[in-house]
Amino acid sequence: MDKLRKNIFLAAYSGGVGHLASAFSLVEIMTALYLEGGMRHTPQDPKWAGRDLLILSKGHGSLALYAALCMAGYFPESELWKFCRPGTMLGGEPNTLECPGVEASTGSLGHGLSIGIGMALALKSDNKRNHVYAIVGDGECQEGSIWEAAMSAPAFGLDNLTLIVDNNRIQKMDFIEKIIGNEDLSKQFEAFGWEVKTCDGHDVSDIKRVLAGKWTAGKPRCIFAQTVKGKGVSLMENNPAWHWRMPGKKELEVFMEELGISQEELDFVKGVG
Repeated sequence: MDKLRKNIFLAAYSGGVGHLASAFSLVEIMTALYLEGGMRHTPQDPKWAGRDLLILSKGHGSLALYAALCMAGYFPESELWKFCRPGTMLGGEPNTLECPGVEASTGSLGHGLSIGIGMALALKSDNKRNHVYAIVGDGECQEGSIWEAAMSAPAFGLDNLTLIVDNNRIQKMDFIEKIIGNEDLSKQFEAFGWEVKTCDGHDVSDIKRVLAGKWTAGKPRCIFAQTVKGKGVSLMENNPAWHWRMPGKKELEVFMEELGISQEELDFVKGVG
């Protein structure tokens, strides 16, 4: 996980931009799925017919996906240092036409769950064993399209679909409870007919335990991963100001110390491309 967070920051630093805090809250989830056996996938054959599929609906967290795909072997590390530069395959939000391992182009919030439902329905109709995972943010769940999708998945009996909610309690402008209240979203998904479980979103073993646990046949699955936005850097943790920004000079010293980054590494990634 330390390596993923370090690479996420170095990629953002190389491009000069990035949703760092949103990516950092996803690190252990991506680790469990791509690096610890949570999903069936083959980096050597990204379009393998038997693969599981992941839709990162909160596409602004793309750096966590890119860092995990890179570490899994989908592309060389040197590609990370071209993040958000002209001609790169790693844009600010995932593009399925550019980056191997990306299953859907996302970033327009609220649509990834619907995409995942369509994929899961098609796979179930064809009697395929592939499983579909969709990751949304808790702030994203204010989008009405999320709830239209949430109503349909149980109606189709999509037990080949797992929704993971990155429950970090912060959205772009502030804490969620200050924007639209402090409701327990898990109860809403239960009311819509989903089977809901929770886990520590920064404990890979706990994430894997829930993923591999016993689930009810015929019901879509929803996991509320309890996370901390900006996890791993003290300046960012639980701080809404870090949704979209890079550190200043003094702040950079904190990032370097806490992520174990040298000045030579910063200079190197800036010089690539």
